[in-house]
Parts: sequence; C-alpha cells; structure tokens
Amino acid sequence: MSVSQIAIIDYDAGNLRSVAKAFAYLGKKTLITRDRNEILQADHVVLPGVGSFGDAMEKLNRYELIEVIKMSVQSGQPFLGICLGLQLLFERSEESPNVEGLGILEGEVSRFPIVQGLKIPQIGWNSLAIREGAALFEGIPKEAYVYFVHSYYLSARNRQDVAATSEYGIEFDASVERGNLFACQFHPEKSGEIGLTILKNFAARK
Repeated sequence: MSVSQIAIIDYDAGNLRSVAKAFAYLGKKTLITRDRNEILQADHVVLPGVGSFGDAMEKLNRYELIEVIKMSVQSGQPFLGICLGLQLLFERSEESPNVEGLGILEGEVSRFPIVQGLKIPQIGWNSLAIREGAALFEGIPKEAYVYFVHSYYLSARNRQDVAATSEYGIEFDASVERGNLFACQFHPEKSGEIGLTILKNFAARK
C-alpha cells in the first residue's frame, strides 16, 4: 500500500467524495472503504459524516466498524474526525439520548440553545480561537474562518484536548486533538485555503 494512502471510512454518512476530492487536490491518495484490513493498513484514517448521531452509530455497528475505529486510534494511525465524525468520538449526544457514542474521548454533544437572531443549524463561516501549539493548525492565523454546518455542539470534558473554540450564541469546542487523534466540527474540505492547510497538516502527521 502506498505510503500516502488515506482511508476514508464509508458508513453511508455522506460527504465522502468532497473529502476525497480535497485530499486529491493536495496530491494525496485516498481510498473510500469499510474494509477492516484496508482501514488498519492505511497510513491515515478519516471519519467524515453528516446526519444524525443515532443513525450513524447504528450504521457503524451494522458495518462492524466500531472496533476497527477504536483499533485504528489505539494503533497510533493519524485519525481525523470531521463534523459528525467529531461528535461520534465522544460519549453521547443530546440528539440521540439513548445511544452511546464511541467514547474514545470524554464529553458530550448538545443542541444549540435558541438565541434571538441566530438560526439553527449554524450554516456558514465562523472564526476560530486556536490554542497555541495546536498541531492541526500550524501556519494558520489564530482567528481563521472556517465553514460550519451543525445544530449540535461539543463540550469536551478534558480541556487540554481542545485545539480550537468558536462562538455561536455560546462558546463551543470546534476542534480537538489528543496524540494521533484529531477532529473538527467544521468542514475543512469546504473551508478554502485554510481548510486545505488543515488537511495538509493532518496528512503530514506520522
């Protein structure tokens, strides 16, 4: 397998092609797959996703991907969750109260409160407050703008995991990283040059 191979996990959650296209623009080889061996043999792994938390966890279970994802993270493969893929890494979501998340990271996902003048879902560009030294954001301005589409937001329990925050009525955690594990609530593949730099930084991780 090529050193540059990036496995994009396919669990019928959408947004796969746009992620693959962004990596291709950077000259990276990708493989959209749900095959256990292909995922575990890849040099990088991406869990994208749009849709509901409960439905996504049901599909991950149906395709026997839960153990594979946990093995990938534990093995040290650079792993990136995007949008719903970030939320699934945590313990639970208010969107599906009786459904357990992957529980790889500690924290929960809640619905944005109703604030006058703000529409839910949040759709569009918003600025980040980036933590000093965050690996995924190397070379990126501290208040860079990225593209969000979400109705639910993350509250990570371990604040040292938080790489960037943003604000939409309330402050929320927009990106996390712990060791080889990275995740973004926003869509780097839809965030122009800033997003491409983020994906390039991830692809450079060893």
